[in-house]
Amino acid sequence: MTTKQLSDIPFSVLDLSPIIEGGTPTESLQNTLDLAKHSENWGYHRYWVAEHHNMPSIASSATSIVIAHIAQGTSEIRVGSGGIMLPNHAPLVIAEQFGTLESLYPGRIDLGLGRAPGTDRLTAHALRRSMSSGEDFPEQLEELRFYFNQTPRTSGVHAIPGEGLTIPIWLLGSSGYSAQLAGQLGLPFSFASHFSPANTLPALNLYRQYFTPSAILDKPCAMVCVNVIAADTDQEAEILATTLQQHFINLMRNDLKPLQPPVDSMDSIWTPYEKTTLQDKLGSTIIGSPKTVQDKLQAFLDLTDADELMINTMMYDHKARLHSYEIVSQLLKNK
Repeated sequence: MTTKQLSDIPFSVLDLSPIIEGGTPTESLQNTLDLAKHSENWGYHRYWVAEHHNMPSIASSATSIVIAHIAQGTSEIRVGSGGIMLPNHAPLVIAEQFGTLESLYPGRIDLGLGRAPGTDRLTAHALRRSMSSGEDFPEQLEELRFYFNQTPRTSGVHAIPGEGLTIPIWLLGSSGYSAQLAGQLGLPFSFASHFSPANTLPALNLYRQYFTPSAILDKPCAMVCVNVIAADTDQEAEILATTLQQHFINLMRNDLKPLQPPVDSMDSIWTPYEKTTLQDKLGSTIIGSPKTVQDKLQAFLDLTDADELMINTMMYDHKARLHSYEIVSQLLKNK
């Protein structure tokens, strides 16, 4: 296997439209569009937003609307979902929503799909009205794909807009389930290494092992999402990364709140157990100066053999977040 270089593959952005302490969703969504415009200028390939609910730190719950907001304010970058949690929705509704997006912004829309609720059990019940753990995800996916592949001559229910449109569908996963399904169906696969690092290689191996060529792909296409906190110095990056660390600690404690400002040290915030647990959850996170980030990203690429890397950067300060993505984008320019 020939070792890929960072300059050989596309880089993309995952944006959770973070809401910071003292901020508002309006400001978060404005920052999302600002980052998308910069990302397009910096050469990023695609820009995805994710469906999460009942989260005081995330403003992208109405994911399809946020995608339209981003696509309207940009001109070339692909825009999509990372992802839509399909069990929360009727497949027909998603076909219509993404058919509308593709009709408005032809050739620029991606549909990434997950099978988790993207929230807690109580909110999942509010979304779905009946509890499900995603066992019928393959059937929902088949129904969704049917609406896109349908023709006007087919009787029954039609997705308008949506019918006959070619919208790339990605399966998203943090374990092996969607990896195997994506392989069997010959679909592209995106793995959430940014919060499930231990499962990264097993899931990628499953995807490649089960891959069956399809009309969509003749060989596997794996994108891996990783947290990156980049700054001018390693020390500055380590401080900026404490916002992400606090975010995960608060999730572990079920103490949901907006993103917290960085601190000089986490020692007074986390317990030894929480620190160890967090190292497992954020084990693939890359933190550092431009040279440190370059070396660690290359090592991550060597390990995963990804076809594309998606970068997630959770920071309190919007300008620092922009600068982090700009640092990573310099790796794209060494082509």
